Amino acid sequence: MYIVQIASECAPVIKAGGLGDVVYGLSRELENRGNCVELILPMYDCMRYDHIWGLHEAYRDLWVPWYGGAIHCSVFCGWVHGRVCFFIQPHSGDNFFNRGHYYGATDDYMRFAFFSKAALEFLLKSNKRPDIIHCHDWQTGLVPVLLYEIYQHQGMGNQRVCYTIHNFKHQGIGGADILWATGLNREAYYFHYDRLRDNFNPFAINLMKGGIVYSNYVNTVSPHHAWEARFADVGYGLGHTLEIYQNKFGGILNGVDYNLWNPESDNHIAQQYSIETIADKAKNKQALRNRLLLQDVNKPIVAYIGRLDQQKGVHLVHHAIYYALNRGAQFVLLGSATEPSINNWFWHEKHFLNNNPDVHLELSFNEELAHLIYAGADMMVVPSNYEPCGLTQLISLKYGTVPIVRGVGGLVSTVFDRDHDTNKPLEKRNGYVFYQTDPQALESAMERAIGLWYQYPKEFEQLVQQGMEYDYSWKNPGKQYLNVYDYIKCV
Repeated sequence: MYIVQIASECAPVIKAGGLGDVVYGLSRELENRGNCVELILPMYDCMRYDHIWGLHEAYRDLWVPWYGGAIHCSVFCGWVHGRVCFFIQPHSGDNFFNRGHYYGATDDYMRFAFFSKAALEFLLKSNKRPDIIHCHDWQTGLVPVLLYEIYQHQGMGNQRVCYTIHNFKHQGIGGADILWATGLNREAYYFHYDRLRDNFNPFAINLMKGGIVYSNYVNTVSPHHAWEARFADVGYGLGHTLEIYQNKFGGILNGVDYNLWNPESDNHIAQQYSIETIADKAKNKQALRNRLLLQDVNKPIVAYIGRLDQQKGVHLVHHAIYYALNRGAQFVLLGSATEPSINNWFWHEKHFLNNNPDVHLELSFNEELAHLIYAGADMMVVPSNYEPCGLTQLISLKYGTVPIVRGVGGLVSTVFDRDHDTNKPLEKRNGYVFYQTDPQALESAMERAIGLWYQYPKEFEQLVQQGMEYDYSWKNPGKQYLNVYDYIKCV
C-alpha cells in the first residue's frame, strides 16, 4: 500500500510534543510491514537539519494557488532516520515557516491552511497518487476538505483520508479569509453548520471540524479518549459533530518506538538492563543521583517528565513534590512551563528547594536526561487533567518505573491498579490509578506505591516486572491502522 503522511511534526527533526513521535513511529511500523510510506512536512527554519540525510531539491517550481495568484515553493527531499520526507518551502513575504518556532504565531491557521493546500498541490503536480493520505490534528484538517471539494475533480478521485486527532483542545479557528485564500471561496456553503462552521461561533471556520466532516475515517489516540471526546468536555465543543459521524470514528492507542525507548539498548543510560537483569536498574538510579547531586540514601525516587501546564495537572505535580518528600522519597522533575505564571511558580519552588538533597527540578527539556530519569526512577507520576494517550506511562513501564496515573484517556487504557483493578488478575496489574483531581486522591495512590516500596520490596519488584512484560510497541497499533486503511479503500 502507498501511504502519505501529512503532518506538522515528525520526530526527531520536528518535535514540539508527542505528535512528532507518533508520526515517526507509525511510519516506521507501516514500512516494516511492507508498505511504501512518504511524509510531507513544512520546511521550518528552526527544525533539526542535522537529523536529515541527503537533503536535496526534489521539485523546484511548485506554484501553489493562493488568493487570486500563486506562491512559488520549492520541495526538498531527505531521509529522517530512514523515513522519506518531503519538506515544503514557500518563497513568500509571508515567511510562513521562517518564524523561529513551530507554533504560536497569530496567523497559525493561515500558515497551516497554506501547508495543507501546498501538500495536495505537490501530490497533484508530482503525479503522486497514494492509496491513503493520513493527516494529523487541526494543522492538516483542511486536507480532506480540499481533496473532496477541489482536487478529486483534478485527477485525485481515488485517494482516501484517515484523519487522526491527537488533542481536541487546539482546533484551528479562523475566518472566511481561509476560504478565499485556498480557493474554496463559497462562504455561504462552507459556513453551513454541517460543514466547516464552528459549533459555537457562527462567524468562524473550524479546521478540525472540517477534517472530521470530510475525511473517510477519524480516530483519536486511545479508545477511552474516543469515548471521552463524545461524552465528556474534552471534546471541546466537537462532541455533537463526533456523534453525527460516530460510524467513522474510533480510538487507536499510540505505540512507543522501542528502537528509541528500550533499556536493553539505550545508549543514554548508565547501565543497560532487561526484565531478566532488573537488578542493574539500580546502577542508573545511582548515576541519576550523581548527575543531579541527590544524596545517596535508601529512598525511592519519584519522577515527573512532561510539560508544566493545566492539561498535565500542574497543581498535582506541585503537590506530588512535597508529598514525596514528606513521605520519605526523593523527587526529580524534568519539564518546562507553557505559561509565564506557571514558569515563575516553579522557578520559585526550584530556588526554595535548592539546598534540599532529596529533590531536583530541571525546568527545561533534555532528551538525554529524560532517558536516565526513566531508567533511574522508581515511580513516575502522571496526574493529567486529560490525556488523549500519553507516552510517559508507556515508556515508564518499559523501563520498569511504576506509573502513578490519573484514570483518564489513554492512561486508564494502559495502567491497571495493583490493588483495585478487578478487570485484570493480580499478575497483570502494572501501576497505580486515582480518579479525582484533588490532592487527597493523588496522595492515596502515592501512599500505596511508596508504602509498597518500603514495606514489601519483593512485591514492588514483582510489580515492576509485570509492567515490563507489557508490549506497547507500534506492532498492534500498526495493524489496526492498516485495517482502517483497508476499510476506507473499499468505501
